[in-house]
Amino acid sequence: MNNLTSEHQKMLSIWQQHLYAEFELKNVEASLATMTENPHVFLIPAGTGGTGKEGVRHFYANQFLPNIPPDFELTSVSQILAEDRIVEELVVRFTHTSNVDWMLPGVPPTDRKVEVVFVVIIQFEDGKVASEHLYWDQATVLSQLGILDIPEAATGTKSAGKLLGLSAQSPLAAIV
Repeated sequence: MNNLTSEHQKMLSIWQQHLYAEFELKNVEASLATMTENPHVFLIPAGTGGTGKEGVRHFYANQFLPNIPPDFELTSVSQILAEDRIVEELVVRFTHTSNVDWMLPGVPPTDRKVEVVFVVIIQFEDGKVASEHLYWDQATVLSQLGILDIPEAATGTKSAGKLLGLSAQSPLAAIV
């Protein structure tokens, strides 16, 4: 990543600060400090998130940050840096030991393990996060939790592990 522009370096730095505030500090205000005055967060498969500073604050404070599973793990697979956004591919792992309504609305804890690929598109404006759009295969998650009875081959339940193996063979970031 030696050929990053100063703008790309700033975006990566803000994104890393944002992730640290969310997953390490679990601090709403520190997370919001990395965002614009009118951000939005949308977790597409679950239909959850927030719009505007107050909507995102409410989502982070009441639904997301207090309900991140204790063993929640993010592993970056790849990043694509464009003029005003980062597209990051991640593998997410956790044990479903508590309510995770931001991802699984209405699904009670199953005590089962989840491993799934996430794609996050982060848009920046004026050096801050303007939006986050998160995508994952909800059928894979629900199958791993025993909620959907679908053949393993149809859900990609082993895709995250395979992706990690394949990504070890290629560079982490690209600039477009």
